[in-house]
Amino acid sequence: MGYEFQVTVDCNNPHIQARWWAEALEWRVEPSDEHFIRGLVAAGHAREEDTEIFDGTLVWRAGAAIADPDHPHRPRMLFQRVPEGKTVKNRMHLDIQAGDGREMVAERLAGAGATMLHRGSQGPYEWITMADPEGNEFCIV
Repeated sequence: MGYEFQVTVDCNNPHIQARWWAEALEWRVEPSDEHFIRGLVAAGHAREEDTEIFDGTLVWRAGAAIADPDHPHRPRMLFQRVPEGKTVKNRMHLDIQAGDGREMVAERLAGAGATMLHRGSQGPYEWITMADPEGNEFCIV
């Protein structure tokens, strides 16, 4: 029996990153349960400084997640706040499977704030390496 997993991305602003990646993958940001958060704060299990308002909604400051609503068994992505910024190349990255739509997806994501890094190919395989708004690399294949 194998394990289920989620992909966790360290970042400076998890809510902005979650929104960006949800749009990039055509997924959705998991909704915040403000009532639950307020209850934990009121009961002393969390502190007010553990929360923030993002786009008018009370959220956990530490992170935000996205999921594919059409495929709930796919791994979700969690974006978690870390104090340090990205300083070196990723050792792991996502490949967005776009096939013949690779160029169109790259243009859409560049228009949304991604940076084009380089193009590559090996035999019959081609890809476009890009970086998200915080510099995390990913490929469109």
